[in-house]
Amino acid sequence: MKQAGYVLIGLFLGLIMAGALMLVTRLPGGTPVKLEEPPTQVPIEVHVIGAVLRPGLYRFSEGSRVQDAITAAGGLSSEADVTTLNLAAKLEDGEQLTIPFPGGAAPTKLSTPGFQVLPGAGTPTPRAGLVNINTASAAVLSSLPGIGPTIAQRIVDYRTAHGPFAHVQDIMNVPGIGPATFDNIRNAITVQ
Repeated sequence: MKQAGYVLIGLFLGLIMAGALMLVTRLPGGTPVKLEEPPTQVPIEVHVIGAVLRPGLYRFSEGSRVQDAITAAGGLSSEADVTTLNLAAKLEDGEQLTIPFPGGAAPTKLSTPGFQVLPGAGTPTPRAGLVNINTASAAVLSSLPGIGPTIAQRIVDYRTAHGPFAHVQDIMNVPGIGPATFDNIRNAITVQ
């Protein structure tokens, strides 16, 4: 009889353990949670010109600041006037940010006179008033895409030494301006 009691106790414990095992291994109820993909941020594009080392069109993430644009453009030139800049201002897609020279125009979010930034285009296209390479100052010349302060000064020095440019393509005679740079500025310059 003792043995029968042990068998019953063992059977009872086995049933309890089987039930506990079923509870533990059972699939949870309800519907599974599906995670959605995070939204993809579309980059914004800003045309940075003026007193920076590498003017041009740059892409930024939403929420980037003027300081980010200056850093992307190689930093400020030694001639930059930062007293009117708000380095914490947020950038907007399609804006043209002008970093001023001393005595120059304040930075603007509008297109500079003579240029219009087109969506998807890497260079400005001419509007009213092209930049005259025979009369423009180094500050104005450095606002052209791919022309920094050093190359702008070379243009001024070249025309001082050799006289005015007869044709816009003559600007390629200036050291540092090759066909690629000329292609970027050809529609923005004139000799008249």
